[in-house]
Amino acid sequence: MNSCMAATGGAAGRTPRVRRIKLLFLLAVAPLAACDQVAETPTTAAAAAPPSVTVITVQPTEITPGFEFNGRVVAVDTVELRARVTGFLEQRRFDEGADVAAGDLLFVLEKDQYQAVVEQRQAELASAEANKANTAAQLQRGEELVKNGNIPRSEVDLRRASDLMAGASIQEAQAGLEQAQINLGYTEIHAPIAGRISRAAVSVGNLVGPDSGVLATIVSQDPIYVTFPISQRELLAHRGESGEPVVKVTLPDGTLYKHVGKLNFLDVRVDPGTDTLTVRAELPNPDRTLVDGQFVGVRVERGEPKLVLAVPQAAVQVNQAGPYVLVVGNDDKVEARRVKLGALEGVQVVVEGGVNEGERVIVEGIQKVRPGMAVAVSEGPPARPAGQTALEPPFGSTGSGRAIAQVRLALLGRVWDAAPRFSLLRGPAEARAAKFRSGNVGGPRGDAPFSSRLASRELVTSSRSSSRA
Repeated sequence: MNSCMAATGGAAGRTPRVRRIKLLFLLAVAPLAACDQVAETPTTAAAAAPPSVTVITVQPTEITPGFEFNGRVVAVDTVELRARVTGFLEQRRFDEGADVAAGDLLFVLEKDQYQAVVEQRQAELASAEANKANTAAQLQRGEELVKNGNIPRSEVDLRRASDLMAGASIQEAQAGLEQAQINLGYTEIHAPIAGRISRAAVSVGNLVGPDSGVLATIVSQDPIYVTFPISQRELLAHRGESGEPVVKVTLPDGTLYKHVGKLNFLDVRVDPGTDTLTVRAELPNPDRTLVDGQFVGVRVERGEPKLVLAVPQAAVQVNQAGPYVLVVGNDDKVEARRVKLGALEGVQVVVEGGVNEGERVIVEGIQKVRPGMAVAVSEGPPARPAGQTALEPPFGSTGSGRAIAQVRLALLGRVWDAAPRFSLLRGPAEARAAKFRSGNVGGPRGDAPFSSRLASRELVTSSRSSSRA
């Protein structure tokens, strides 16, 4: 009996403790279960809603045949102002960055020492002229005396030689005076051309001279040149075409420059490093929009405009079978459509086959959908708003091979906005410099740039997720 009571007492003693443990367990698990229920509700609702996409309706676009390049703005005239004599800089007579006219006084150096040299040379000239007057009189008197035999003929010859030397001394003094006056004139530095002047490299009060370097630079503004390289293949492809080429320029912010230009120079030698020739165009620049050294897009157009079908480059996808776009049908379901691409025209690419006028092409939300899915459609802006040309932004090419390469990099990699989209068209040295500035420098064994490797990983991850879905 004592043993039964002990057993019963032990069980009764453990029961409250077991109950407390169960209660604590339930209190700890209940919030987690509630969180799971709350989290599952929006997930289920989101899965039921069709993904949202933005589409554009394909419409005929007016495009003038042409080809695009990257160019540099080059001033017609550039003058570096330097001191031609040594002296302390006394005055700066211009506002830095302002426009100056030809002949404007810009710098003034101290003049005292050069003015003194001029006066000294004037005195030397006067002395030489006086000496010449004396020798001339002596020669005339000797010629009269020699007629009567009062002086020997040799004396007359000496007087004649002295008179000639006096004349030479006058010429020497005149040359010295002219040189002194030239040096005095060099103490004032005038603008040789009209244009915009840079900042002054030397402050007033400094000693300047021929070895002081450039004091300031004047760059002409209107008109202005734009130079760009063209390959021999492209040159031969467009040689012999009728019509005067029209040059259009796009600024770095993607806006079209309002003035058009004309070609005025083709280099006579091919650059052996890039196998290109330099072409130069001249454009008006009344508003000083174009700046010397600026990087711009250049489009050379020739011929009459024509209507084509074009879609934004962001709408084109590329896989092993080639380029394609995603089209939304009348039933709001996605359909993959193989397309034949033409030339790149700014931010658009010409589609020569695969889509028809009036069809809706997905431009945003492409990663969220796949063929056969139902989608929620929102209409985006037209591929080209009214009044906007195909040259915004300019970076592109009319070569089919280059067009496909750019579409692959820009659309398959989805890093078009992060990387310089014009790097493919630059020269080797310029492209390397751009790659270095952007940090996309390969490893010592020729590894791919970091951003490209990262984009590849994202693509692989995205494709795996899509396949699992």
